[in-house]
Amino acid sequence: MSTVSISSTTSQAMSAPVPAAPKDPLAGMTLLIAEGQTSRAKAAIEITKNALKRIRVAMAKEGISPDQGGLRLGVQGGGCSGLSYNIRFDTQPRERDRTFVFGAGIETPNDPSGAKPVRLFVDPKSYLYLAGMVLDFEETLMRQGFNFINPNSTKSCGCGSSFSA
Repeated sequence: MSTVSISSTTSQAMSAPVPAAPKDPLAGMTLLIAEGQTSRAKAAIEITKNALKRIRVAMAKEGISPDQGGLRLGVQGGGCSGLSYNIRFDTQPRERDRTFVFGAGIETPNDPSGAKPVRLFVDPKSYLYLAGMVLDFEETLMRQGFNFINPNSTKSCGCGSSFSA
């Protein structure tokens, strides 16, 4: 009769897996800062170069003059998560709007405006939810449209157009 002895000399320290760092939603984007604002300021609204291009093309298509009109960003009650984004063109700002001016002298491909600046209008109530956000335009095989990258959003739904703060 023979005996077999097995000894284990492996010693591995057991440690918890290191959580992956959260993905930066702004990685690889060219951010444009509004006149009079500082980059990544909490009170600022920024746009990407892709958004600037698409706003200019859409304004020309809608017949909105960059000198007077602009893109109105807003937030309204509703949607799956309680609040939803509202985006439309307006011919002029309202009395209490915050106006952000972007892209003066920056040329974009097929620019119908001749590198004129675009303006974003935000009403005071919506500004509470939109301060610090970045407006991007995404054009992929699966999706085409404006993308709100909003640090004030605590939860959003699958459709991507509603959120809660």
